[in-house]
Amino acid sequence: MKVIVVNDKKKNNKPLDYRLNLFIEWLIYMVGYAIVLLITSNLFRSLYVENFLYGFLAAVIIYILNRTVKPLLVTITLPLIGLSLGLFYFVINVLILLIVNLILGKHFYLTGIFSPFIVSVFISIMNVIMENFIIKPLIERCKR
Repeated sequence: MKVIVVNDKKKNNKPLDYRLNLFIEWLIYMVGYAIVLLITSNLFRSLYVENFLYGFLAAVIIYILNRTVKPLLVTITLPLIGLSLGLFYFVINVLILLIVNLILGKHFYLTGIFSPFIVSVFISIMNVIMENFIIKPLIERCKR
């Protein structure tokens, strides 16, 4: 009679490893976005981020708002986005930044009337650059 020993440890660790990898990827994205916010804060006077901790916290809040509130705002303002050929989308990004301003208070603030739109466009461009040229290659390199 043969006895087959099945090692359950590998089967049980796969979901845990997968979740840990997802969390590490998310953490890399948040650190990258915090760096983008700090760079933007140093380039534009209308945006102020106190330090890296509040930049990271702002990145997490922006991530949460982009996952929850932004789809609702986009759905509601879809006719305006269409009529403006997509330019109203930056108004939604400014609203998200203003909500973060309300939450973090004096540690993160956005001032001015027209400069937040420029800051919003710059943050969007920097996020795309950071994601495509730094974060994704770093994650791919770590997976090997």
